[in-house]
Amino acid sequence: MESISVNGKEFEVKKLLGKGKGGYSYLSGRDGKLFVVKQIHHEPCSYYTFGNKMESELRDYERLRKIGIRMPAMIDADKENERILKEYVEGETVYDLVRSDRMKDEYLGQVRDMCRLLYPANTNIDYFPTNFVVHDSLVYYIDYECNDYMEEWNFENWGVKYWSKTEEFLKYESEH
Repeated sequence: MESISVNGKEFEVKKLLGKGKGGYSYLSGRDGKLFVVKQIHHEPCSYYTFGNKMESELRDYERLRKIGIRMPAMIDADKENERILKEYVEGETVYDLVRSDRMKDEYLGQVRDMCRLLYPANTNIDYFPTNFVVHDSLVYYIDYECNDYMEEWNFENWGVKYWSKTEEFLKYESEH
């Protein structure tokens, strides 16, 4: 794929950043600026059930924005083609930092600060470390997925297991 459009505006695709449960994210450029274009996909996911993915992205973004979570801005949404144009946050993922033994306690502190905003708002995010990027020592949640709070899926009971070289992290790494 050489280019991708969002509401009629063409963006040069630089590379695939990653594939998640709901879509493919591409580093894209236009007029000398970098962006992320997320293309929603409808591939099956054995452990997660979706409704309308595009509507969920829009609703979840607004929910997290109101809560005050640090994340890339949504610049545009192309409902017809199921594409979202996001601000690009340059940096390494928390996953890569853990893998290369460069994780810092301050990053854990920042995600716990996010939890102090999320939990009273009855909200969990996807705490898997590929969903977080560190830019200028600040942790950004680069996904928009969120769900109603469930203790089983909060950071302390699930997410933290992947924010250091735990058995769960090492098992995931060996399988992917």
